[in-house]
Amino acid sequence: MTRAHETNLNLSAGLMSVAVALLLVLAKLWALAATGSLSVAATLADSGLDLMMSLGGLAAIAYAAKPADEDHPFGHTSAEDLAALGQALFILAAAGVIAVAAVRRLISPDVSLPRDEGAGIAVMVFSILLTLALVWWQRRVARKTGNRVVMADSLHYVGDMIPSIGAIVALWAAARYNLGQIDSVFALGAAAFLASGAVRIGKQAWDALMDRQADPAMIEDIARITGNFPGIHGFHDLKTRVSGSRVFVNMHVELDGSKTLNETHAIGAALRRAITAAHPRADVLIHQDPVGVTKHPEDTRG
Repeated sequence: MTRAHETNLNLSAGLMSVAVALLLVLAKLWALAATGSLSVAATLADSGLDLMMSLGGLAAIAYAAKPADEDHPFGHTSAEDLAALGQALFILAAAGVIAVAAVRRLISPDVSLPRDEGAGIAVMVFSILLTLALVWWQRRVARKTGNRVVMADSLHYVGDMIPSIGAIVALWAAARYNLGQIDSVFALGAAAFLASGAVRIGKQAWDALMDRQADPAMIEDIARITGNFPGIHGFHDLKTRVSGSRVFVNMHVELDGSKTLNETHAIGAALRRAITAAHPRADVLIHQDPVGVTKHPEDTRG
């Protein structure tokens, strides 16, 4: 798959996310006006933040797709991690607001029951079906491109379905058994679920911004490919770091020092192609050392 095709897929996921979020905000605004339900308000707040984050994520996807330039020789993919971290912070703030409102209603002596529960339930069912369609496309795109913003957005929308299901149960229970407090209980549970997802997404983005190494399975596979590659007598200083959907790989390989520069270059280039064929999102830099060379005493770095 070409970089241009990956970019188009990521942009399609971003545009679909914005469209779905806008539609859900409008639908839930109507549902909140019709029902006055706090659990519906929780899902509305979440969808409102979804819209802002989807717009930010779309901008980040477009910016990250820019090619490397003089000021950013490693590209712009860190924008994906910044957007994902921003998403996590917004989700965490929304969870806090919802939790405070739910607790205040729980301890209030006057509990108002939701109105027109049928209309609210219909909107929540519509929300779940639309979200399922979006998540299906996002997961498909993320599997092909590995884009961190799309993956974070997909995880968030999966989490959105839990509060929507909770809102349906709360509205049904309020209508059937006059249980006004259950609306607040489900809103509190939705806030906890959102906070948990925000912490998980934020940690992934923070790790990437702090140059955390790639997945251990990927590192192990690169080591396996290198160790078994013809002409390679050994390797060392295999280092990786993640930036958005890209993984930067640096390593030293040991080659026969009696070979010509053209011959050793051909081996190194073939190894790089083998690694990128197995891991298309890897950006590989290989340093060639003669077998048995000893480090210069003044060379304090690897």
